[in-house]
Amino acid sequence: MRARQATGLLLSSLPARASSIWSYRCPQEPFTTECRMGSDESYNFVFKVVLIGESGVGKSNLLSRFTKNEFKHDSRTTIGVEFSTRTVQLDNFTIKAQIWDTAGLERYRAITSAYYRGAVGALLVYDISKHLTYDSAERWLKELYDHADPHIVVMLVGNKKDLETLRTVPTEEARDFAEKRGLMFMETSALDSSNVEDAFNEVLTAIHMKVASREVTRGSISAVTLSSPIGPTSEANKESRSCCKSS
Repeated sequence: MRARQATGLLLSSLPARASSIWSYRCPQEPFTTECRMGSDESYNFVFKVVLIGESGVGKSNLLSRFTKNEFKHDSRTTIGVEFSTRTVQLDNFTIKAQIWDTAGLERYRAITSAYYRGAVGALLVYDISKHLTYDSAERWLKELYDHADPHIVVMLVGNKKDLETLRTVPTEEARDFAEKRGLMFMETSALDSSNVEDAFNEVLTAIHMKVASREVTRGSISAVTLSSPIGPTSEANKESRSCCKSS
């Protein structure tokens, strides 16, 4: 499958014009007409998905593993927000997934909360070897539902399953938590790429099923319009980068 990345943006650089990201990429001819951004990219839908959870659980590496098939052992803490995109083929439809990595540090939550707007999917990530990151899942869910569309698709993700010998969060405990709250659930490893593709693709599939079944209506959610490239064309295809990094 073909992957394509976009640059991270500061909040002030987002376009003011808004549209519904639940709505079809081509609202005049839903499901049939290809939609184009630039000269070489076409897709039927654009879905915004956010990664949330405590700092250090591996959100940035999940992002880079899915969008670029990369893992950085010395990755720095994300400051603010960054995003990458990947175009995937699900059934007969081409979906552009716009994945946003929100900083987990408490002091930056006032910045990242604005980015929940327009999200139609979320991966709530914890570290299976650090129970405290799992304990905060309820608080993250509350924040997500306070800021996001009520129809948002949410998956609870236990990352770092490669650290099985250090596990402190039993799989069944987390699965039960997810089932009781109507969440999808999966354990992943960004290090060895276990279940990373499956996690993102299951979320994207669930979003698409909601759209196809008309469970959600057009205009039910406000989001950044993608009718034209974000930012200057010359920057639209640069590698994903954080809007600001710690030095």
